[in-house]
Amino acid sequence: MTSVEVDPDVSVRAATALWTVGYAPHLVVGDGLLGHASGGPYDRLIVTCGIVEPPTAWLEQVRPGGIILATLCGWLHSSALARLTVDADGTARGRFLDGQISFMLARPQLPPPLGVLPDLGAGTERLADVGPDALDDWNTRFVAQLAAPCAQRFSLERDGVMETVFLDVAAGSWAALRPVEGGWTVRQGGPATLWDAVEDTVGRYRRDGAPALARFEVAFGPEGVSVTWPAAGSGR
Repeated sequence: MTSVEVDPDVSVRAATALWTVGYAPHLVVGDGLLGHASGGPYDRLIVTCGIVEPPTAWLEQVRPGGIILATLCGWLHSSALARLTVDADGTARGRFLDGQISFMLARPQLPPPLGVLPDLGAGTERLADVGPDALDDWNTRFVAQLAAPCAQRFSLERDGVMETVFLDVAAGSWAALRPVEGGWTVRQGGPATLWDAVEDTVGRYRRDGAPALARFEVAFGPEGVSVTWPAAGSGR
């Protein structure tokens, strides 16, 4: 058994705790995103931090038929625990497990600072088909992350009204939602219309019956991760 911990002090405390209950795994101080190639290939890889982008090193270090158990997260703070079986072609597939689970994000995958905000008074405004309150639901918020994986959410008071803002710092795209009588308006700016993408994906998810995350399918390969859910009437 091999365990990787990035913080030396935490690694020492973990070693002491494990020793007191009769376990003595090989403890490595290092970046868990890199795995530990010299100890592989492994039958199981269990990740105890949240992951936005799983590293391909894990695929390379788990033998075909082995299992990767990892919590996939996003910067909108919804997550799901995936159980993936590694195939001989260097990919892994599986589904999410039942229940809500969350871990602290891997340090290199924390969201960037918001920095200087864009001019939220600019952009194009329309009535929103989906309000930000829809993302109070854990599963819906996870789906919204699929549409806007680099967006962060925060609240900001403007002109005496509390707005909900979604911002992709790297791309410079943003959406600001403001409550109005009977609903919400959305104002968007930047190279991509963030809220259009969220509404499209959340709308499709709802039309498919808003299936539980445990019915989603996850595929992980050198090109990255794809997450899909069953279409309405598919029976999956």
